[in-house]
Amino acid sequence: MTTDDVVVDVSQDWVLACDVQRRFMQGLGRTSDSVDYSARCRQVRALGGDCYDFMPLTNDRLALVVGDASGKGVAAALMIASVQSSLRTAALFTGNDLATLLKIVNLQAYASSLADRYATVFYGVFAGASRTLRYVNAGHTPPIVLRRNGSIDTLETGGAPVGMFPDSSYEVGAVQLDPGDVVITYTDGVIEAANKSGEEWGVQRLLKATAAWARRGTENAEHLVRSIFNSMDDFSRGCQTDDATLAVLRVL
Repeated sequence: MTTDDVVVDVSQDWVLACDVQRRFMQGLGRTSDSVDYSARCRQVRALGGDCYDFMPLTNDRLALVVGDASGKGVAAALMIASVQSSLRTAALFTGNDLATLLKIVNLQAYASSLADRYATVFYGVFAGASRTLRYVNAGHTPPIVLRRNGSIDTLETGGAPVGMFPDSSYEVGAVQLDPGDVVITYTDGVIEAANKSGEEWGVQRLLKATAAWARRGTENAEHLVRSIFNSMDDFSRGCQTDDATLAVLRVL
């Protein structure tokens, strides 16, 4: 095998890896009887360490995942892909036991990653019948619940990032949602987007963009994702230094 052969093989593997990651996170804008949801992941490099996922479950339930692996590039992409796969598999066997699910994923991440690698994860399950969101926040940037009346809750209950400690345990939180409430989950690349002066976009501007969307009154979750990214880009002039992921649920 010549050097040129090796280069071609590596290039093909890289393209394949990028395609696989894109397929994990295809653009979503969907509506069920109880919830409207959408997401977007925009990476700095061809492979990144962010992920999102929506997993339909039994009994009119929907699982929402947003994750962010430490580091950048290939190493981060491999870890977040492993975490996302572990979450999907564990969800098949743990049922409604979210604490056990995250404990299993944590052990898998700790066993299969390097000592300085970990991932923050938000995992929530929305039950359409009761309009209840049960969740575990494993060290992730706290998602925001924007109520129809304008009040705000944050979703912080959980534990340590997965892969950081082998014996981590997790606490489950729960929040009751009403029609018109919106759950906004995101990675830190969204709120840390900075302008040329080094000022970060921040949570308050995220909320302001969401409030502007809400005032229009006729737009869905997909429009909200687009509006938030547009507002972020207007502020930062398109300068992105970290992967940015956003996933939203709008209760119907």
